[in-house]
Amino acid sequence: MEKKLLHSPQQPIEMTDSEFAEMFLKHALTQFKKEKILKEIDKTLKEGNKARFLLLTEELKKIS
Repeated sequence: MEKKLLHSPQQPIEMTDSEFAEMFLKHALTQFKKEKILKEIDKTLKEGNKARFLLLTEELKKIS
């Protein structure tokens, strides 16, 4: 019977340079979009624009 350890050492994940670059760029783009939406949310709160606020928070939920 083979024992499976919960915290056993993992095999290293091998990734090509292009896969790593793509992953990095996707992460950077997501962070950029989040920051942009958060700034817009702050602006809508100052303006009291509830409809725009609700749209932006839904958009933020989708990318988070």
